[in-house]
Amino acid sequence: MTDILPTSLLAQVSRPSDVARMSLDELAHLAVDLRRVIIDQCSEGGGHLAPSLGVVELTLALYKAFDFERDKLIWDVGHQAYAHKLLTGRLPRFHTLRRLDGVSGFPRMSESPYDHFGVGHSSTSISAGLGMAMGRDLAGLDHRVVSVIGDGSMTAGLAYEGLNQAGDMGRKMVVVLNDNEMSISKNVGALSRFLSRRLSRPAPQRFKREFESWLKSIPRIGKDLAMYARRSEDSLKSFFTPGMLFEAFRFTYVGPIDGHDTASLIDVFEQTKGMDRPALVHVLTKKGMGYKPAETNPTYFHGVGSFEPETGLAPAKLGVGRKSYTEVLGETLCRLAAADDKMVAITAAMPEGTGTDCFRQNYPERFVDVGICEPHAVTFAAGLATQGFKPAVCIYSTFLQRSYDQIVHDVCLQNLNVNFFLDRAGLVGEDGATHHGVYDIAYLRHVPNLTLMAPKDEGELARMVATALDLPGPAAVRYPRGVGPGVAVPETPEGVEPLAVGQGELLRDGADAVIIALGSRVYPALEGAQELEAEHGLSVAVFNARFVKPLPEAQILELSQRFDRIVTAEEGCLAGGFGSAVVELLADRGLLAGRTVKRVGIPDAFIEHGTSKELRAKVGIDKAGIKAAVLAAVGKA
Repeated sequence: MTDILPTSLLAQVSRPSDVARMSLDELAHLAVDLRRVIIDQCSEGGGHLAPSLGVVELTLALYKAFDFERDKLIWDVGHQAYAHKLLTGRLPRFHTLRRLDGVSGFPRMSESPYDHFGVGHSSTSISAGLGMAMGRDLAGLDHRVVSVIGDGSMTAGLAYEGLNQAGDMGRKMVVVLNDNEMSISKNVGALSRFLSRRLSRPAPQRFKREFESWLKSIPRIGKDLAMYARRSEDSLKSFFTPGMLFEAFRFTYVGPIDGHDTASLIDVFEQTKGMDRPALVHVLTKKGMGYKPAETNPTYFHGVGSFEPETGLAPAKLGVGRKSYTEVLGETLCRLAAADDKMVAITAAMPEGTGTDCFRQNYPERFVDVGICEPHAVTFAAGLATQGFKPAVCIYSTFLQRSYDQIVHDVCLQNLNVNFFLDRAGLVGEDGATHHGVYDIAYLRHVPNLTLMAPKDEGELARMVATALDLPGPAAVRYPRGVGPGVAVPETPEGVEPLAVGQGELLRDGADAVIIALGSRVYPALEGAQELEAEHGLSVAVFNARFVKPLPEAQILELSQRFDRIVTAEEGCLAGGFGSAVVELLADRGLLAGRTVKRVGIPDAFIEHGTSKELRAKVGIDKAGIKAAVLAAVGKA
């Protein structure tokens, strides 16, 4: 990363009060410093570049107007918090952003006293802020609470639950709506159209200035007419801007304000912080502001890997030529949809991230992006299924957690053919604890009627997609982030053959022990078994389970008769996971006595950020960890 010059203003900032003392000219220079450091760091280590660039002036204005030594600042999701981190003493360690044991990519209460609430999933800031405001009032304190929320996060129901309660309670707090017309992808839905900027765009503004000038030119009464026109503007806005909506929630609405005009933002925040009721400040920002490639392509630069800062282009990466699991999912859905007009693809604000953008392009009438509304996506899919359609709900594993009740009661209880495709299952790397998809096996495998699968490679993923869509009831397929091992995928719908439900495959036979592996751990298990034979003379079998539910019981029971040393391997939490299912099966059949069973998986702890390779090694689920478990099982550890 480019070193910070000793004379730069940013090097002189370590706490909010340092910013509050600065002049407007100094803040302008500080904004340049912030953008330079953010761009340099993200170009080397990746990160949420475009969101953080878009709120630099907004962050500085908040720091200037409020006293965050006392006041509380809550960021929603946290994609946009890099400037905040740099202004609160984390500049010396910012080069460790998202790296193992380094600075988190999201606000975390344990990392800084200025991170007042930990975040990572969307739409939580208003509810959390209201809780802080009530706690303040009950304690007899008088500090202010500021919740920043993006317009993408405002598509989620939780945001409105918070607004509704806040308006009813009437407690003093400020909500800042950061409106850049995007979440990760372009916003969708009626609300995003309601939050449109038509009254703040150049043509309406030019008309307003010209009309006011014309009124003033009228002899004797012109100035009075212009004054009345300005007064009436507020009532006009209430019909044509979001003010109508937020005033209905009993918030004082202010805006929309240019989110890159620091002076205007400071003036507005100075006014609103003195209000004794909830206020909402509507701020218009540009995602990626100050870096042309990010301004031009904010979706790509939302969460980006390393790139050349001069051009914005990414360097060639390992695995080029191999398809990611995300791509395979999207292409398979499109192939199958060509032969089945009952298929519908649904995603929650992530068509690119889930691979469903190709479905949107090829079958727009059968594609739905619901916005950041995962519970709605599931129940909406259930409604579609009652009408004979086959909805494919494509959501990251960590975000499907928000829909648990709907999965249980709206889909599985009614045994509807809703199919969940869980991207980013397992450890996802630098995004850390809020984004690791390690709980889905545990929260899905106990739900009746649901079939749950995990592929070992790209070809198996394609077959599992076909299997899920072919079933009469609900199914889920979990698959990891990144590229697969390079296995070919069928090019035609006819070539995507469904699997036999509840059947695994023995990939390698042996005599001393067996590894029963699932999904992404199958290939490391195979490689580990080969090395154990070469290094220790052990003959280790490897079984690809494929199914968590229904478990391939007959095959596992047969293996347990042959082997008294068993290792299970999964990239999910051990508590209630796949290994637990195997142990439960053996216990129920009275087969645990005299056998040694070692489980390899995610321990009972939140796993922090780092590369996926580093994290797998740290928790012992990589090849070395699987080998160690086998050696322990056979008494050679």
